[in-house]
Amino acid sequence: MNLKVIACNVMWREVSYYAALSPHAFDLQFMEWGLHEEPDALRRAVQQAVDAVPETFDAILLGYGFCSKGIEGVTATHTRLVVVKAHDCITHFLGSRQRYREYFDANPGTYWYTPGWIENHPAPGKERYDMTYRQYVEKYGEDNAEYLMEMEQAWFKEYSTAAYIDCGVGNTEAYEAYTKECADWLKWRFDRLEGDAALIRRFVNGPWDSDDFLIVYPHHKIEGTNDEQVISSVPVES
Repeated sequence: MNLKVIACNVMWREVSYYAALSPHAFDLQFMEWGLHEEPDALRRAVQQAVDAVPETFDAILLGYGFCSKGIEGVTATHTRLVVVKAHDCITHFLGSRQRYREYFDANPGTYWYTPGWIENHPAPGKERYDMTYRQYVEKYGEDNAEYLMEMEQAWFKEYSTAAYIDCGVGNTEAYEAYTKECADWLKWRFDRLEGDAALIRRFVNGPWDSDDFLIVYPHHKIEGTNDEQVISSVPVES
């Protein structure tokens, strides 16, 4: 098959690695990290990318979770879309919605660290604190910076665990050590989880079963559900 991948840059290492091992042909496009923080911006960017894909591809693989409704409304125009049924990208790295849910239920105050998250944004820790503090001082002065940092750190109190997911791609020892340093500085518990790339392999290789994947055919769009399926496909109203 000739497959187009449109995915968040947080997944580029894992998706690129398993695509390279796949028998299929790929055109890989990785989108700027952080679009999920503005769901409307994510939706517009993904739709624009989907609309620009030539009709020569057999399918478009969207490397996103539902991401705070960021892909709700994304429409298949002329080529089917394939999406993992997931609330966010962590399901991709852990291998299933069930494993993600079980861990989250047992450890509700978890902040996730993966190679892509570490590389693409300043993760909670001393490095982030120092960088943010310098930026605040430059913009607002030292006194205001102190106050803003107190506000910045307040939301960290919701978390108690720094969990590193090791999918065996990239400099895993360095990523793990970095996560430990962050956990120590924040006084959080550190946990290392063995990643499960089975879902990513199936994402790039197929077959795409209905338990874990949603196939959106032309003239249909993605819609959120209120059950464990996370997303569904509905016709676009004419």
